[in-house]
Amino acid sequence: MDVSRRSFLATAAVTVTAAATAPLASAADKWGRDRDWTAVTPVTYPEPAWEVFEKSFTGMQGNSPLKRLWTGALWAEGPIAMHDWGCVIFSDIPNHRTLRWTVDDGHVSVFQTDSGYSNGHTRDREGRLIACEHDTRRVTRLELNGTWTVLIDKVNGKKLNAPNDAVVASDGGIWFTDPGYGILGPYEGHTDQFELPTNVYRLEPQSGKAEVVVDDFKRPNGLCFSPDEKKLYVIDTGATDGPQFPAHVRVFDVNGKRLQNGKVFADFKPGFTDGIRADTKGNLWCSWGWGGPDTNGVRVHAPNGDRLAMLHTPEIVANIDFATPKRHYLFMCGSQSIYGVYTNAVGARLP
Repeated sequence: MDVSRRSFLATAAVTVTAAATAPLASAADKWGRDRDWTAVTPVTYPEPAWEVFEKSFTGMQGNSPLKRLWTGALWAEGPIAMHDWGCVIFSDIPNHRTLRWTVDDGHVSVFQTDSGYSNGHTRDREGRLIACEHDTRRVTRLELNGTWTVLIDKVNGKKLNAPNDAVVASDGGIWFTDPGYGILGPYEGHTDQFELPTNVYRLEPQSGKAEVVVDDFKRPNGLCFSPDEKKLYVIDTGATDGPQFPAHVRVFDVNGKRLQNGKVFADFKPGFTDGIRADTKGNLWCSWGWGGPDTNGVRVHAPNGDRLAMLHTPEIVANIDFATPKRHYLFMCGSQSIYGVYTNAVGARLP
């Protein structure tokens, strides 16, 4: 029977089991997390870090290694793939800077100092960079001429807490979360008083007016749209305040400028997820960590919430994005380091 190389790789990606892990990965860790991360010692394919739960999952690229691309951050966060710039911008929040990873040569350089302790980033439909700043308690936009514009820092005369993450819809509306982590202490901002509840907002950039779209989250965090923008996924990392609080993703139906029919999409205890991205099939790729070593990595869920696969990493993954012009390179902000692996999935976000 004639089997093409493409079908062979796809079959291998799905059917591989723990027994087929790379011979050069240590027997002490079947996921290969204790490998030589300098890449001097190769890892035999298929990549052992993948754990596939459902045979229907086709996102694993069997002949791509998980790599540590760079290390040197204190808490890496907020990656945004700048496809036309040939790079990924990401935050190193405690060091008060944003960094740039260049796609073509893997070089990491400083993109911005005095970043306002920015966390999450996104882009609008004109390609402008949008940042959620912890310390300055505002959402800002980098204009095409290189200047920064403050989009919002107050609601009804009261200061935002510390915006965390944002996503831009096709109509230009900016949806963002405001959990307030940046004013809980000096490490990622400064200690200050909360003036507003921890809400999810939709900002109309033309008018500068923001409206509350969800008001019952403990700590609203990462968020993303489904590929057709009919659903919005929002993380609640309330478990950072205690195990009695949520550590899940909720999904809502989008009705114009409103959200309806909210329900729990997937739970992430022990630990919690922080950043999420959808692929073109509607699968949700979710960072994971804080629940012990076996929760460090990225979990993939089907549109109905079923768990499809997990990519195990040696560090807690805070946030992710799909990089490269084809949007098929999973870029991970993993605590002090950044990681990457090619996938057989394509990120849904177009800007």
